Amino acid sequence: MSAGSKEKVPPEKRKVMEDAIENLRKTHITDHALKVGDKMPPFELPDGNKKMVSSKTLLKKGPLIVVFYRGGWCPYCNLQLHDLQKYLPQIKGLGAELVAISPQTPDNSLSTAQKDKLSFYVLSDVGSKVGKKFGLVYKLPKKLQGLYKEFGIDLEKSNATRKWELPLAATYVIKQDGRISYVFLDVDYKKRAETKDLIDELKSFHDAK
Repeated sequence: MSAGSKEKVPPEKRKVMEDAIENLRKTHITDHALKVGDKMPPFELPDGNKKMVSSKTLLKKGPLIVVFYRGGWCPYCNLQLHDLQKYLPQIKGLGAELVAISPQTPDNSLSTAQKDKLSFYVLSDVGSKVGKKFGLVYKLPKKLQGLYKEFGIDLEKSNATRKWELPLAATYVIKQDGRISYVFLDVDYKKRAETKDLIDELKSFHDAK
């Protein structure tokens, strides 16, 4: 999955971004995130229309795909969301529900859903409370904060918090008993789960019956 042309970022600025990824890798954040076999912490979050969506309610219907994304300003996130929308009929056909979660405010989540023409749940986790329960949240270093501001990315405004924090871009498949059966996460935000792998995981539930 590629956003192409390395987002047209000059080499010196690209280095700041790549250094931030490598420094994040050294924290071993992925070692502390939820893994296959763990129980997913239940959540209830608002969508773009401020309607509350409960994981418990969704799991009563079938398996659940939970996607954490950084925000509508991230081209790699938008690519992934587009791809998920493309395969949504297959996901629904396998009896599963899909939610995408970011630290954006409900209004910004609604803008993302409308811009990308998404028909699945796009939820707002202001303060990253749910992201923290999954062990995914990290603070952006000062240099990267400055660079994002140069790019016109104002996380304080879009996320309604003074904390410059983001979740790792992560994808989980949850069985109806609340157990995690599939995880994809990486400190490199350019790397994402392949949607076909998610569908294969859902198909395996049917094969096991």
